[in-house]
Amino acid sequence: MNIKQALESKLGPAGQLQLNDVDVDTASIRAIMINEVVPADPAQDFYGSSGEEYLATTIPLFQKAGLPVESIRDILDMGVYITNAVKTPKTAYAIEKAGLEESLPWLEAELALFPHVKVVMLMGDVAKKMFNQIARKVTRKNVIPSGATYKLRATPFYFGEIRVMPSYIMTGGNILIEKSKVTMAAQDIAAMAEIIR
Repeated sequence: MNIKQALESKLGPAGQLQLNDVDVDTASIRAIMINEVVPADPAQDFYGSSGEEYLATTIPLFQKAGLPVESIRDILDMGVYITNAVKTPKTAYAIEKAGLEESLPWLEAELALFPHVKVVMLMGDVAKKMFNQIARKVTRKNVIPSGATYKLRATPFYFGEIRVMPSYIMTGGNILIEKSKVTMAAQDIAAMAEIIR
């Protein structure tokens, strides 16, 4: 299934939103990783024509987790799909509320394309906030409570039967500076891989 085409058939033309234009066997996906926001240049995204910017930090995180991946296709083949919570690039340091609101129905529809997911990883606070908004429609409460990620990550959280794991953002230059977050994100990826084996 082409993700972009499937979403546009449900919700109409995406306009300025950047959707993953990638073919995925959605039935084979067991884990979804939700990154915070699309890059300014769509070619730099996970499934973009170069993908260099986003994959430059993502692939090393998988490798640090002990997973022998070299490409986004290797990640998909292990049953892991990566997407972005906010489908429009940041125009300022913080992500604008309008971007969150505009992207939310698209993220919700995207998650619904994957019927056999066992784990959702929330890579950063924006992903956590948006997933909580989706969950509140069903459960009337947040899946992930407020609090520092390093304190929350040891607690198992569930949305129905799906394990929901808060972790750290996996893209951008800042992750390379904060070695402790790199280590914790890699540990979380390793834990996710164990669950979906």
